[in-house]
Amino acid sequence: MNHTPLSSILLVLSGTVIGSFGAVFLKLGSAPLKNGLRYILNWKLAAGVGLFVGSSVPFVMGLRHGELSVLYPMAAMTNVWTMIWSKIFFHEPVTKAKVGALGLILAGIVCIGLGGS
Repeated sequence: MNHTPLSSILLVLSGTVIGSFGAVFLKLGSAPLKNGLRYILNWKLAAGVGLFVGSSVPFVMGLRHGELSVLYPMAAMTNVWTMIWSKIFFHEPVTKAKVGALGLILAGIVCIGLGGS
């Protein structure tokens, strides 16, 4: 395999977006658990699990035609999306350290992508 098609990259990236929303729903669904584990069956937790599982579908589809060494590190984009959703939905702080860490993740993804060319 000589290169990774754009369609594979877009499929993997869509999987990261879906998976990051899974994390949001897991957080939302965890709130009722403060009242006991009997509340573990709630639609928000189910949606979170479903989104996590569902995120593997475009990810696997993208892996079919692309280079694993280029595409798999893109799974780290889930961290970037999760940081954005955490700020938007939960008003969590975005610190300099977090931004720096995300910058390193993005730089690594770009370097790996360039190495696949």
